[in-house]
Amino acid sequence: MSRLQRGNERRDGRTALRLHRAALAALFVAGTWLTICGDTLAQPSAPHPDFSGSWERYRGPSGDSLTPPAESTPPLRAQFAADWEKRREAARAADERGEPIATGYVHCLPDGVPSMMSGPFPFEIVQDREQMNVSQEAYSQTRRIYFDKPQLTLADIELGFYGRSVGRWDGDTLVVDTIGIKDYVRFRDVPHTPEMRIVERMHLVAPDLLWAEITIEDPSVLEKPWTTTFAYRRMPAYEIIEYVCEDNREYADDNGITRLRIGTP
Repeated sequence: MSRLQRGNERRDGRTALRLHRAALAALFVAGTWLTICGDTLAQPSAPHPDFSGSWERYRGPSGDSLTPPAESTPPLRAQFAADWEKRREAARAADERGEPIATGYVHCLPDGVPSMMSGPFPFEIVQDREQMNVSQEAYSQTRRIYFDKPQLTLADIELGFYGRSVGRWDGDTLVVDTIGIKDYVRFRDVPHTPEMRIVERMHLVAPDLLWAEITIEDPSVLEKPWTTTFAYRRMPAYEIIEYVCEDNREYADDNGITRLRIGTP
């Protein structure tokens, strides 16, 4: 090989090496740019509040800004209002006589939704990205709220004590939609139809204080939506206790009055 040929080969080799290095540098710059842009585009949104933990009803002093307004009277339509008032008056009179009218508790029935959110027993929330479970200490009740799922129709679900609840986030507020409550599962003994819808708006008003604004919609029974707000205080060290209605000594007599079993039945 002549000296001229060897010189040309060396020049060609150096040229190829420079081109290879330039290509690697271009790939590195492009990869870095894509990584930066990808990180920017994939930047997660601000996390939603975590309601996990044990909670109890909070009843602060009157006028306290952290205490929700008092419960209002249900805006029942006229054909339901008179009967509701009559039942309430009968219950008050029975209590005064020491002969309380039997309720679901006498039959070991759970509160259901939304009554289980009114206390007085503590409850526990376990929350992740897909759902939130609310476990009430009384009767070991558990309701499940599924996040970002479409609500079903009444034809697609079985009526129950807790219905079907789906939730979505509106900023820092969890909005929960519930349908499918049995007709005898009542809040404050207010009647309702299968079409009743319950909408809850849950948000923290302080780091350890949760509000739940509960609105019941049932146009056939209520003249307008009925809203009640409850407040709850977080109890970091509290562990929910098992509560099973297995040795209930109460029963309802033939007149629907609560009686107490004495001795062995």
